[in-house]
Amino acid sequence: MAEEIDVVVIGAGQAGLATSHELEQRGVEHVVLEADVPGSAWLGRWDGFTLVGQNHTVRLPGAPYTGDDPQGFMGRTEIAAHLDAWAGRLRAPVRSGCPVRRLRQRDEGGFALDTDAGTVVSRVVVASTGAYQRPHRPPACASLPEGLPVFDLAGYRNPDAMPDGPVLVVGSGQSACQVAEELALAGRDVVMACGRAPWFPRRAGDRDVFEWLLDTPFFDQRVEDLPTPAARFGANPQLSGAAGGHDLNYRTLAGLGVRLGGHLVGADDDVVRLAPDLDASVAAGDDGYRLIRGFVLDLCAREGIEAPDLPDPPPLARRGVESVPVRELGSVVVAAGFRPDYASWVDVPGLVDEQGFPVHDDGESTAAPDLHFVGVHFLRRRSSALLFGVGADAAVTATRVASRLSVPA
Repeated sequence: MAEEIDVVVIGAGQAGLATSHELEQRGVEHVVLEADVPGSAWLGRWDGFTLVGQNHTVRLPGAPYTGDDPQGFMGRTEIAAHLDAWAGRLRAPVRSGCPVRRLRQRDEGGFALDTDAGTVVSRVVVASTGAYQRPHRPPACASLPEGLPVFDLAGYRNPDAMPDGPVLVVGSGQSACQVAEELALAGRDVVMACGRAPWFPRRAGDRDVFEWLLDTPFFDQRVEDLPTPAARFGANPQLSGAAGGHDLNYRTLAGLGVRLGGHLVGADDDVVRLAPDLDASVAAGDDGYRLIRGFVLDLCAREGIEAPDLPDPPPLARRGVESVPVRELGSVVVAAGFRPDYASWVDVPGLVDEQGFPVHDDGESTAAPDLHFVGVHFLRRRSSALLFGVGADAAVTATRVASRLSVPA
């Protein structure tokens, strides 16, 4: 017999725990179902992973960072421990090791959730399963020779765990650059198939880039502010929190000896081919720098703040790599971002748009009323999935749920 629960939150990462906290504040009883343990998604990152935003940007409702290193950058185990401790302070039960395999609407109303522990029937569901659900492999990766080891980010741990030989890194955002840098610093020969990602210096004047941008409308941008909805897949600015935080972009990687090329075109048994578009990728990154610079300079002009020195970037005078013999490569790391994966386990027609994002009205599914989403990239704004933005979305959703259930304020 199915267990009946009025409100179920799926996922005990920052989005699910923020939602649980906000539901608790509104007197809404609920249960949190977690596939592993609270915060475990962070443990799936590589060994040397750190936050890119400083610790003080962890501004979760009921669990802000209160440690003694606000300007530092927590590693993956510290972030997971922070979330796990938070889960232990919440009143709602968190059922660890309880993955939801399928969610479907019931003819008589509400939802059925098929879990490893049986079926749960719920009137309201909040899906908080994270912004990074399915690693994206560009179609050209399918042509890589079968004998060449290929790792997604979830499979990359550290340089010593990689097969011997040069490494091809496919990607352009924060993770791709951080992995390429880590490999190069470990003495590995690295070739990078570059995409188009913005960059910005770690510090501008006497402030960290996040301190600047949190005072601008940058993280308040909505999907309708983007050139196209597909722009949600755009890479985050190239940057690093490793070793205390530092600049990281194509120029710094080139300085470490990383061989840069254009995007991955394809491969056969003998050669991996990269497009001759490295210059275009560098130019696109520089355009991203200028866009972010504009936010900072507009803030300075508006607030009467002395503007930091943010000159135009110097040219990157380097010919791009266009081919690499397969025999010279030891492995490939694909760090080309992630895609939503709701349609693989949520059985609701019309649930997602052409990019796989939920179609919603202020976080509530338009295809299935009483099904809510928190922690989706660009759900309400650019910060919706981030450690300093997810709390605001969780509060809106919790208020909506409480109103639907007629819980007294």
